[in-house]
Amino acid sequence: MGDPGFGIRCGRGVGLALASHRLLAHCDSALPCMTNPDSRIPTQRMPPNDLPLFPLQTVLFPGGELRLRIFEPRYLDLVRQCSREGQPFGVSLILAGAEAGSPALPAAVGTTARIVDFYTLPDGLLGISCIGEQRFQMRHTRLRDNGLIVGAVEQMLGFAPEPVAPQHGLLAQLLERLLEHVGGPHAGAPKAAFDDAHWVGFRLAELLPFEERERQALLEMDAAAARLDHILQALPQFQTES
Repeated sequence: MGDPGFGIRCGRGVGLALASHRLLAHCDSALPCMTNPDSRIPTQRMPPNDLPLFPLQTVLFPGGELRLRIFEPRYLDLVRQCSREGQPFGVSLILAGAEAGSPALPAAVGTTARIVDFYTLPDGLLGISCIGEQRFQMRHTRLRDNGLIVGAVEQMLGFAPEPVAPQHGLLAQLLERLLEHVGGPHAGAPKAAFDDAHWVGFRLAELLPFEERERQALLEMDAAAARLDHILQALPQFQTES
């Protein structure tokens, strides 16, 4: 992808289509999940809720778009369940292992995804479009007989709009330029969105070419200012040569 201005390379585009993912074929015990043990993540204190999981090699942020190609029976079951019950599913980054074969280790913090559209792909398979909603933290996971991973999760506290601080004003301008360049569902966002520090941070974390582990760290941050500080410090590594 080319240079959208400010001499910055951008990474994955919003709405990047992803292939359907294979996670595990067999497992006879509960799966662990991992996060940074030093992070302090506020959660709503309520009994953990069961959430069907779709672990991926990518991070989904609140407000982000995700497109998936579905063909495995367990994920067809997930789509049926979520559609029937009107519930989201969880997207969590794979920290260790592969998307196919042996059991993978999912990050403990992920984002719920709500299906907003269904369509038939050119190859006849099911495609779905999803929107990221709210962060969650997993306590433990288990496997259903069909191989679908289910997590016992607590919903993390949501974010109230928070103004972009003056020292981060450049980042809001950069995001506007990036969205003008790559398009996508956020390209027509109202001006007020660019003064929401959480929204700006999540969108830049999607668009800039961070490694997925770094995106995961950005997802887990609670303070919008800390997230934008991290992104601002990372900008020099994304600058292109003139």
